[in-house]
Amino acid sequence: MLHSFHLRLVVVAAACTILFTSFAGAQDDSHHARKYKEPPPAARIEVTVLRATTGKPIENASVIFHPIEGDRDEGALEVKTNEDGKAIIDVIPIGDTVRMQIIASGFQTYGEDYKVDKDQIAKEIHMNRPGQQYSIYPNGKNSSNNGSGNGSTQNPPKDSAPPAQQPSQPPPAK
Repeated sequence: MLHSFHLRLVVVAAACTILFTSFAGAQDDSHHARKYKEPPPAARIEVTVLRATTGKPIENASVIFHPIEGDRDEGALEVKTNEDGKAIIDVIPIGDTVRMQIIASGFQTYGEDYKVDKDQIAKEIHMNRPGQQYSIYPNGKNSSNNGSGNGSTQNPPKDSAPPAQQPSQPPPAK
């Protein structure tokens, strides 16, 4: 009786071992799993946005990074400046070219392309107020109407077409 009990115990233990190893083997998919690809090293870019006239920081300016691949814009990453005028981003891979654009309310838009060639980059950008607008018309006025609604005219610019000639009409018959 003791012999048959031991025999059953050995058979049950062997069956459990076989089940456990086959179940554990079914869970091991490591040879089928996707291989982990480490991301490329990224640079830490710190941009400080200041007023050109006073040097004071501009808060809440949009600093937009456009990674460029060849001639294609690969999307945009936007960061806002804090109360010190600083915006920090650390996801642009070293070796990439990036177009940085800064938009702040009441200031001229800034933009420039940079090659990300170091792991730490610090840029200080001085923003100007909007300047005078340029016009092809003398004194900034349109050749047919100066915008005041009074219909006064000025000489057209030198590169414009001459005015159309009116056909002469015969005198009225009596």
